[in-house]
Amino acid sequence: MSVRPIRPDDIPAVVGLVRELADYERALSEVHLTEEQLRASLFGDSPALFGHVARDDDGTVVGVALWFLNFSTWRGTHGIYLEDLYVQPGHRGRGLGRELLRTLAAVCVERGYSRLEWSVLDWNTPSIDFYRAAGAVPMDEWTVFRLTDEALTGFAGH
Repeated sequence: MSVRPIRPDDIPAVVGLVRELADYERALSEVHLTEEQLRASLFGDSPALFGHVARDDDGTVVGVALWFLNFSTWRGTHGIYLEDLYVQPGHRGRGLGRELLRTLAAVCVERGYSRLEWSVLDWNTPSIDFYRAAGAVPMDEWTVFRLTDEALTGFAGH
């Protein structure tokens, strides 16, 4: 098993993993990601998305971490926002998810970033337990808000 940065030839596998994650999160119908979009976001002129893959012993991509930079005005430094972390069910329990998360923590430390953050569905107990075991703490006082689709378009027009 190994973890390494995403390469262009990983794109089809990563899109498949994103779809598997969305299916697990009961939101597959919300995924519109294409291979072309992911390729442009990761490898275009000004990439703003980054990622790592986890591979099993035969080199097959079985896990992914997709992330981007955010900024903390309170701390005065960048941080990493982990958009997706997913390991296929048949490959869990072998340390791949932990190694993906540890790799991002190492990126933060190496680059002087002060935070590694993400969201998790409140019903996803296995993931919550996994994150707590890594030392992460929930931000119970914070609520995520989101504008999308018609609400986003409508608000932008006013």
